[in-house]
Amino acid sequence: MDELAAFSAYPIVQAPMAGGASNPRLAAAVSAAGGLGFLAAGYKTSEAMYQEIRQLRDLTSRPFGVNLFMPQPPTADPSAIAVYAEQLAGEAAWYATALGDPDVGGDDGYDAKVAVLLEDPVPMVSFTFGCPDRAVLDAFAQAGTFTVVTVTSPAEALAAQWAGADAVCVQGVEAGGHQGTHRDDPLSDGAGMGLLTLVPQVREAVQLPIIAAGGLMRGGQIAAVLAAGADAASLGTAFLVTPESGASPLHKKAITDPVFARTELTRAFSGRPARGLLNRFMREHGPYAPPGYPQIHHLTSTLRKAAAAAGDPQGMALWAGQGHRLARELSAGALVETLVAELEAAGGART
Repeated sequence: MDELAAFSAYPIVQAPMAGGASNPRLAAAVSAAGGLGFLAAGYKTSEAMYQEIRQLRDLTSRPFGVNLFMPQPPTADPSAIAVYAEQLAGEAAWYATALGDPDVGGDDGYDAKVAVLLEDPVPMVSFTFGCPDRAVLDAFAQAGTFTVVTVTSPAEALAAQWAGADAVCVQGVEAGGHQGTHRDDPLSDGAGMGLLTLVPQVREAVQLPIIAAGGLMRGGQIAAVLAAGADAASLGTAFLVTPESGASPLHKKAITDPVFARTELTRAFSGRPARGLLNRFMREHGPYAPPGYPQIHHLTSTLRKAAAAAGDPQGMALWAGQGHRLARELSAGALVETLVAELEAAGGART
């Protein structure tokens, strides 16, 4: 399918990484190099999202995307959140900070962000943690915006196709950061499919373009997912260490630090399964963290900020995919060029 080819010269998408990494500078550099840059609107106000879009438009005239978090239903058990808060009291004392308020809210300003993006359309909008209803997707279609829904199973891909999405981003269990499942089911923690198993199943299930995401760090891997049925590949951790990325220096250093030898899925920081570099906080609190996104995300927010301010990566959420040790400290543009050369060498260039 060639719908995605209209947005970039190469089948390379810079994944939207919430928390500051996917800033206008990074998205502009990737788009300018022939990939597709993305802004992450998660955890931002609608005004902050709009200002980043303005900055990005000042930096490039190339197409780009914006990612939104779907509102999360209030399913968390308040007593479980309270017990976890008690467990984190020692962390609060250690970092000399109060715990965050778990009841800040769960919709991430979704409706306001949708309104902004319909009023001033961008080329592409993607959604994580669920699928919008048909009315929202139809409104974006009428505005001329291409829509992408993150999925982690063939069933979720079918739901996205039925709702009217233009494409799906198929996320394998190798991916760094949050698993984009449409329903947070504790019984399925860690049970997600690997990308090369998942992509062919989604390809047979739906008639939509596929962006493959999960642990991709080399052009040869991009060629492999294209051969498996994807139309483009999304890379996050690979771009996280670039100078244009807005990730903290501690996070960037940890990606290739041998001290952090592996990744794990954890609920410790946010209450939702997310893959990060295994550190002290994950080891000590991961086994006890209950389901509760975004309540636990808000609860631990002050701890994560205090750890970063103290220069302590052992208390930070160091999101990273399974391929993190393959990260290369190149500029974003040079990384796109390198990936394209590797892709072409593997015989997987877009035709």
